[in-house]
Amino acid sequence: MNGTAIVWIKELRESLRDRRVLINAFLLGPLLGPLIFLLLMRVVVDRELQRAQQSLPVVVIGAEYAPNLLQALGQSGLQVLPPVDNPEQAVRSQRVDLVLRIAPSFAESWRAGEPAQVDLIYDASRREVGARAQRLHGMLDSYSRRIAAMRMVSRGLSPTLQAPLLISERDQATAQSRGAVLFGVLPYMLVLTAFLGGIFLAIDATAGERERQSLEPLLVNPVPRWQVLAGKLLASATFSFSSVCLSLLAFALAGALLPTERMGVAIDLGPRFVFIVLPVMVPLVLLIAILQTLVAAFARSYREAQTHLGLLQLIPMIPSALLAFLPFKQQLWMYAVPLLSQQLAIMRLLRGEPVTLLQALLSMVSTLLAALLAFQLARRLYDSEQLAVSA
Repeated sequence: MNGTAIVWIKELRESLRDRRVLINAFLLGPLLGPLIFLLLMRVVVDRELQRAQQSLPVVVIGAEYAPNLLQALGQSGLQVLPPVDNPEQAVRSQRVDLVLRIAPSFAESWRAGEPAQVDLIYDASRREVGARAQRLHGMLDSYSRRIAAMRMVSRGLSPTLQAPLLISERDQATAQSRGAVLFGVLPYMLVLTAFLGGIFLAIDATAGERERQSLEPLLVNPVPRWQVLAGKLLASATFSFSSVCLSLLAFALAGALLPTERMGVAIDLGPRFVFIVLPVMVPLVLLIAILQTLVAAFARSYREAQTHLGLLQLIPMIPSALLAFLPFKQQLWMYAVPLLSQQLAIMRLLRGEPVTLLQALLSMVSTLLAALLAFQLARRLYDSEQLAVSA
């Protein structure tokens, strides 16, 4: 194993002198994602909280037909804006966001105890308008139910007659499980960081040395080639694992900087989370390092290896897309699928749910077996005399 340690130290020393490797492993990979996430979430959360507290400006057409309605809505935060011509066209052209049009027959229908019509005009394809439209719809619905109850009381009827079915919602979501929805991007970002952390080292250690014609002198040394391969893999895995650790720390700081109390969520990325996630991620880091080295060994130049590994980075998107667009109940066999099992385990921890010893062992053992299989393929490739040929 002395050969493995020597190659490992050699690759680490060379990579520590490479500014590109250091920036990717310790800055761009682990810190850029959490920084962008923090900035976006701060902007979105602050804007939504401010909107909930601020008044709701709405263009009102026919305000003279329903003064009582507007007075009641004003107490809930409605701000009446002057009417515009052709409100549908004004909304489509985005000159106005939200229009409340009161029909001229509103007062007559109201006095007759009949449903009085109002039109809510908005563009649902605009996300920033959709939330405001829902807020106005809720204000109108609340006022409608209140008036309906008063009319029934005036006729000597119980207001409960209009609600034969009493629905009581009991949401069992905890503050931490709601926080998991907020931090749902974390599993994907950790896996992506593992891919990015050692990618340049994996490229340079094989395709780079092959292009510089320095790989052949290394392979002719009286050291088994599998030890040379193992040393390179350990160096790549070291940088990748360091990136994952930094990314975890960065996300923990991001969670501490978000106004979670005002949002009604909780984020726990403390020692318990770290001590479970890191052992689960170690086999995946090894598997990624082997796959990157294996793919880079097929490339004859540094640039060609970058292209091949760029496609390899699309793999983490597959389980993330499945979890996002095809939600399913977790089964034990899923923890035997490398890459998917790590993301499932991280999501359980984010939700505050326990990861059993069997689930953790199944994830680690299956990923280690996949890494061993990939290592055997890479070892065969390193035993080939064509590996050192640069052209």
